[in-house]
Amino acid sequence: QVQLVESGGGSVQTGASLRLSCAASGGAFNTYGMGWFRQAPGKEREVVASISWGGARREYADSAKGRFAISRDNAKSMVYLQMNTLTPEDTAVYYCVASPFRLPTAGGEPDYWGQGTQVTVST
Repeated sequence: QVQLVESGGGSVQTGASLRLSCAASGGAFNTYGMGWFRQAPGKEREVVASISWGGARREYADSAKGRFAISRDNAKSMVYLQMNTLTPEDTAVYYCVASPFRLPTAGGEPDYWGQGTQVTVST
């Protein structure tokens, strides 16, 4: 059973930075596409970013481009989301996701989900 555990969320002010981490266990991490979703209260769940198994392919939501950066360390079975210049619109629960052999954010539902970590950005 694949397990994903997020950390690094918190409450910050507009313009601040946070780095989210996701620790994966129980599977062949090196074959997983990884990514991040988020869901704000009263809003639909949306894709934030994704990264291919080797890290060569990265995709971002338009709202994240230029501010967020996804990365991974296969030796540590970790994926990260560096978030800069945060705004209140970034307030959401952020979920780490994984899918074998594909980007988990590209279409359909990801195969595996973490429990989420809360990010709150105030003015």
